[in-house]
Amino acid sequence: MAISAKLVKELREKTGAGMMDCKKALQETDGDLDKAADYLREKGIAKAAKKADRIAAEGLVGVKSEGNAAAIVEINSETDFVARNESFQSLVNDMATHILKTKPADLEALNASEMNGKKVEDVMTEAVSKIGEKLTLRRFAVAEKTDNDAFGEYLHMGGRIGVLTIVEGSTDEQAAKDVAMHAAALNPKYVSKDDVSQEELDHEKEVLKQQALNEGKPENIVDKMVEGRMRKYLEEICIVDQPFVKDSDQTVEQFLKSKGGTLKDFIRFEVGEGIEKREENFADEVLGQVNK
Repeated sequence: MAISAKLVKELREKTGAGMMDCKKALQETDGDLDKAADYLREKGIAKAAKKADRIAAEGLVGVKSEGNAAAIVEINSETDFVARNESFQSLVNDMATHILKTKPADLEALNASEMNGKKVEDVMTEAVSKIGEKLTLRRFAVAEKTDNDAFGEYLHMGGRIGVLTIVEGSTDEQAAKDVAMHAAALNPKYVSKDDVSQEELDHEKEVLKQQALNEGKPENIVDKMVEGRMRKYLEEICIVDQPFVKDSDQTVEQFLKSKGGTLKDFIRFEVGEGIEKREENFADEVLGQVNK
């Protein structure tokens, strides 16, 4: 029988399974929604739906480059144990390779793209069923360079932090990797002060001004103090102005200049950053059950 897109969508929302799996289940059960849901459960495919409300804040970052293109991706899991699982590591590596090959425009395009004959969203659903935890394909980025440039790739703690740098004017991959390592360690926000918005600069100046006034500093020297503190602030957030981790006598900009290059951009993903992690108190949970 013909299966409507509306019915497929309803089953997908109910079970969390992929579109093609839902369509097949409905075909096998003559369009019966409940039987189709049971069919998916029996196949282990609907298992993913039960994990939809869990928080996935662990996981891995993968970085891969080939020729003049590179990709970085973050996939989250619920536990660090799963992040050390070989199947999960393969998933992250394969996804990075797929992104590098297809260069999707955004997450929606990535999920709809075909990877080894299946849609990426279905690949993720199958991985959830196989691994047994909620998994989230959170974010990715694609970068390009010329033959005269270099990519720097660095993974810290096996992929807890991943950095991709793009260095212009130099093909020194080791130097680019050293800067990626620096970015992993110091977590800068911007390449240079030119990338900092005027709004952020004005806000920080006002905060520093109030700090100085609250310290009881005379108003006639406050502006000079703010100017000095702003320079220090920019050094802390702009990578090219930071003392290079491997040689603090020179900045990152000076280090790259000695190699004939300049930093065009960097992408730094840290697993779980920005995700609110659920903190569970076992004693409170038991007490709550007793008081019910």
